[in-house]
Amino acid sequence: MEQTDTPPHSVDDGEAAMTPAGGPPVLVTGATGRIGRAVVDLLTDAGVPVRALVRRSESAATLPANVEIVTGDLTVPESLDAALHAISTVFLVWTAPPQTAAAVVDRLAAHAQRVVYLSAPHRTPHPFFRQPNPMAVLHAEIERLIAATGLDSTIVRPGMFASNALFWWSAAIRGEGVVRWPYGAAETAPVDDRDVAAVVARTLREGGHAGGDYVLTGPESLTQAEQISVIGDVLGRRLTFEELPPDEFRRETPEASRPAVNMLLAAWNAAMGRPAYVTSTVSDLLGRPPRTFRQWVTDHATSFTGNPAR
Repeated sequence: MEQTDTPPHSVDDGEAAMTPAGGPPVLVTGATGRIGRAVVDLLTDAGVPVRALVRRSESAATLPANVEIVTGDLTVPESLDAALHAISTVFLVWTAPPQTAAAVVDRLAAHAQRVVYLSAPHRTPHPFFRQPNPMAVLHAEIERLIAATGLDSTIVRPGMFASNALFWWSAAIRGEGVVRWPYGAAETAPVDDRDVAAVVARTLREGGHAGGDYVLTGPESLTQAEQISVIGDVLGRRLTFEELPPDEFRRETPEASRPAVNMLLAAWNAAMGRPAYVTSTVSDLLGRPPRTFRQWVTDHATSFTGNPAR
């Protein structure tokens, strides 16, 4: 397994002041998404005031009662002004086409002092992350725009999410238990969504992270076939992995998903024969080991057996 040789941005005792309860709220975009929602919960549990940006107010029905809900749309930059009023810190999750990115970042800079941006490890020196794709281009451009404003910024770069296993394989596992998938020998280091959210929440509620550039991975390099074996072991079921040719995988994918599929196929192909890129950043920042893929599967086992995922 490979290890990053760049330590995370240091936080000394003088810098690590916590965001006080009753202070300005933290604006969380993507507040109902898988990372944003967990960040909202962690901040509110810590007593940090939260303002959640949502496109439709009804989508915020399950957010904690003490969260301030504001509607706005990243594709309509002027709609963000109410959400940005009296805000100093923003968690930015980009969930829109790229055309309005510059205008949105300009608005953030006019109101806020710092931004934590959920990006991707497109700068990481590993072939899995170095394949050209539109999302990497978009992330790089938003990072450039943020840097140009002079905002204090922290970039959080999760690698492959452990929860992808649920989206990709749960239907086959709930069925006959035969998972047909390409590049079974390709290795990744799945990171638990909860660890990503915990790192984001920490950088939002304490000082000392300006300039931080954090690549987050799980603690171990596993082939995709090994990940499926782990799921079977946790469920107490024998699962079968069948290698699927990439072209057949592509043909079986809906047309709308082809760009993402092409990106993944290129990344898996480039990673063949190499261990995944593994960092210690989660443990460095949180003071505990990152959750393993087995832990994630154990905690979400019912999602593979027919009950709705949470």
